[in-house]
Amino acid sequence: KDEIEKRFKYAVKLLELEKVLKQRPRSLSGGEKRKLAIAGVLVMNPQIIILDEPFANLDYPAVVQVLKALTKLQKEGSTIIVATHEIEKVAFHANSMIILENGTVVLQDRCEKALEKVAEFGIRRPVANSKPIALEDLTWLK
Repeated sequence: KDEIEKRFKYAVKLLELEKVLKQRPRSLSGGEKRKLAIAGVLVMNPQIIILDEPFANLDYPAVVQVLKALTKLQKEGSTIIVATHEIEKVAFHANSMIILENGTVVLQDRCEKALEKVAEFGIRRPVANSKPIALEDLTWLK
């Protein structure tokens, strides 16, 4: 019981959910519900975390909070797999990128190499001023 309480407090603090704990679930925004769902997974203390579109319904501050949480968990030794269409949010923080097409792996490489090839698979590489954004500039955590 003490361990569960410790994990709960850690997840709440990590995702900055203190203010929503006393609210009714129906009153929460989509982003707050998403963060609460992620916190629920973290309480289970998994070694591998698989997230499907974790940034859906999140505003900019919430995206930053979730990215900070994921990078902290990564540094603490968790393996994190993120399925997303928003590569600009995770490419800098990821070790590798896998692109699936109809359930088949069509590309698997380190992010810096994979970014050079994503357009071949109909994926828009993030650009600024009509130029591809360098991997080191693809972070929301500055």
